[in-house]
Amino acid sequence: MIARPFRTALATLSFLAPVALSGQATAPTTLIRGVRVFDGATTLGIRDVLLRDGRIATVAVRIAPPVGAIIIDGANRTLFPGLIDAHTHAYGTALRDALPFGVTTELDMFTEPGEARAKRAEQKAGSVSSRADLFSAGVLVTAPRGHGTEYGMAIPTIAAPESAQAFVDARIAEGSDFIKIIFDDGSAYGRQTPTVSRATLGAVIRATHARKKLAVVHVGTLADARAAIDEGADGLMHLFLDRAPDSEFGKFVTAHRAFVVPTLSVLRSVAGAANGDRLAADDKLSPYLSLGGRGTLLATFPFNSTVSYAAAEQTVKQLRAAGVAIHAGTDAPNPGTAHGISMHRELELLVEAGLTPVEALAAATGAPARAFALTDRGRVATGMRADLVLVDGDPTTSIVATRAIVTVWKGGVTLDRVEVARTIAAQRASGGAPTLGLVSGFDDGTTTSTFGMGWMVSTDQMAGGKSSAVIGVADGGASSTAKSLDVKGVVAPELPYAWSGVMFMPNTVPMAATNLSKAREIRFWARGDGATYKLMVFAQSKGRAPITKEFVAGADWKEFVFSISSFDGIDGHDIQGIAFTAGPTAGVYAFRLDEFRIQ
Repeated sequence: MIARPFRTALATLSFLAPVALSGQATAPTTLIRGVRVFDGATTLGIRDVLLRDGRIATVAVRIAPPVGAIIIDGANRTLFPGLIDAHTHAYGTALRDALPFGVTTELDMFTEPGEARAKRAEQKAGSVSSRADLFSAGVLVTAPRGHGTEYGMAIPTIAAPESAQAFVDARIAEGSDFIKIIFDDGSAYGRQTPTVSRATLGAVIRATHARKKLAVVHVGTLADARAAIDEGADGLMHLFLDRAPDSEFGKFVTAHRAFVVPTLSVLRSVAGAANGDRLAADDKLSPYLSLGGRGTLLATFPFNSTVSYAAAEQTVKQLRAAGVAIHAGTDAPNPGTAHGISMHRELELLVEAGLTPVEALAAATGAPARAFALTDRGRVATGMRADLVLVDGDPTTSIVATRAIVTVWKGGVTLDRVEVARTIAAQRASGGAPTLGLVSGFDDGTTTSTFGMGWMVSTDQMAGGKSSAVIGVADGGASSTAKSLDVKGVVAPELPYAWSGVMFMPNTVPMAATNLSKAREIRFWARGDGATYKLMVFAQSKGRAPITKEFVAGADWKEFVFSISSFDGIDGHDIQGIAFTAGPTAGVYAFRLDEFRIQ
């Protein structure tokens, strides 16, 4: 399942995450003293925990504080590993939105592969302390016109088992960390959707295992689940709602050594039961909930379902009794869920379905880390990453205590949750309207922006083209500024409307309309190879086609100013994106941007 905002974005443009690294903070030496420790599997009791250089240096009953160490009082508090959401769709600000709620890692089950590649490159270069880490399936495996093709993005599909190895190898070449397969004809929800044959399902699983990767399967019915496990799937990425499990299902899954990510939060939403209102009203959580997150959390599915959530609860009880490994995943940001915050509801639902609080915590920390071979996280142990959460109270006896977050550490760096709350409060006070003026100066060495999603690659690949682009921050800018945005790429000749370049989205939800009606102009500096480039503005009221102006990026820096009204008379109330692109003429290009303003 994939949220509707993602559908809207993919129907319009392909986008990638910024290539440049986010600013890094230094991880100080920190001693957490006298804290109850849940280590990812069990409760250790009261311990001291020393963090140094972004890692857990020591866990012991008593540790002498190093000179200059920050001392944190752990009395009446619990420390546990950063939460791992084992089923999300991470795009835009998802990873940043997740971190204040203690989710330090997301396992993405379908996103644009270039975006996932860029985020993994940031992680490899060093701890990205301002957001959760990402591991991704990239493009899912589905049949022609199957689930995953309905979102407006042209994706590869598979029609026969003979194509399995080449198909899997292509996904791995794109950077997929694991392979996700759709085996669901939509019948559980009153729909008819093409899906891969069982022979193709089995062939893809075998091809995945031949490359030593995990094969996980999206299913819709009990019959689908049995078939996927029987064909060798490593895990199920949803439970089923079409019927209660047969009496032997749990033992069947155990015998095949598979794991299950129930995604109870989204299944409740599919079944028509409210989820998000309780989270949005919780004063321990709501101050950190972004406007975009609030929107998806309070949303509902656009169809009437006759399925019963009770079947999922009954299945979880049976799986637990059979000893099946259960992992916590939310399927955020589908309707009724949001990144980060929904993990706390997922834990509560797992406990309501029969897990103990300790088992639920393990399902969100140590268990998925083991299953997905994330060997550096998921545990409070010497040498592990210092991705940690400190809460008041004891979630090993009352799972809702996970909501009482005191501190979140990402790579040993403390997240400033006070500043997060302050920023979100300001957004709410302004009704979400951004502060106009300088949007990006790039002098901090990043592609971030004062509002919106920052800067992303935009190419014609989503429409079947082969154009490409790379963005980064380079030394030297306009008017003697320190740095500027460097955009390079190739416009390929496959499409008559080919394009390649960079895009700014003013909303934290991809291609969502943003009210910029107070703005009068777009202003920026540019230089380049002397070619003519396009400035494209997307407005919801104008449909999918952008309104285009041209500018020449010459050898010297030049400032360009375009009035908002010059774009076909728009008033700025529903701006979705602003792109700078080359094309449709094929060839190599290069240009720079600096001092981008909307004012």
